Amino acid sequence: MTQLTEQIIYVCSDAVGETAEAVAKATLRQFSSEHVKIKRYGHLKTEDEIVRIVAEAAGTGGFISYTLVQPELRELMKEESLKRGVRAVDVMGPMMQAYVDTFGSYPKREPGLLHSMDDAYYRRMDAIEFAVKYDDGKDARGFVQAQVVLIGVSRTSKTPLSVFLSHKGIKTANLPLMPEVNLPEELKPAPGRLIVGLTMQPEHLLGIRTERLKTLGLPSSAQYASPERIKEELQYAEGVMNSLDCPIIDVTNRAIEETAGIIIEWLYR
Repeated sequence: MTQLTEQIIYVCSDAVGETAEAVAKATLRQFSSEHVKIKRYGHLKTEDEIVRIVAEAAGTGGFISYTLVQPELRELMKEESLKRGVRAVDVMGPMMQAYVDTFGSYPKREPGLLHSMDDAYYRRMDAIEFAVKYDDGKDARGFVQAQVVLIGVSRTSKTPLSVFLSHKGIKTANLPLMPEVNLPEELKPAPGRLIVGLTMQPEHLLGIRTERLKTLGLPSSAQYASPERIKEELQYAEGVMNSLDCPIIDVTNRAIEETAGIIIEWLYR
């Protein structure tokens, strides 16, 4: 069997490079890309660095995704890429030019303004890591450390809400409620922590779970998507929420942003 050669996307930036890398990763998800890796070069400052990276890309047969706000580096990237036959994608350039052409203003040309290394940035990164670590009740210790704890039955938007709130710098954990599983001792009201119950209309939840089963290739007749099971779970969850005396949001046909806005208002009022 022929072994496929590893292919490389070079992400280059005069700041951190997160924007170009995010675009590259989003692109990879659209392809069978197990043999493609991303190699990131951040905080580029000199022309020699640009020349060396383009030469490397030419040697490996990769291409470049870049966010360079310094005009000299951006122009050199274009020139070197053309000279060596390397495809280079300017992630921010066209958007910045459209802004100039439309509004008649000019960029500050300061690398890293999108992700300024201030306290808010690090708080947001910490919150995102927290949401991933304590998603779906993986570790009950997260309920003690969280600012917001989301509880509800399966498929009531707990995970996407946790991620959305984390991007606002809010440490969020979540727990799926099931009648067969005892509540962890760590899940109880405490100062500085907001527990929020998420619920949904039974018929809407039935539709979502049925589609989920289809996606997984499972029969729609499974108990997970039966009206009786859904009614049982929702009644149990309501009892838990009432016992915790926590606010409840019906997320039926409600956008994630709208639900998050309600929670943020409760958290900071």
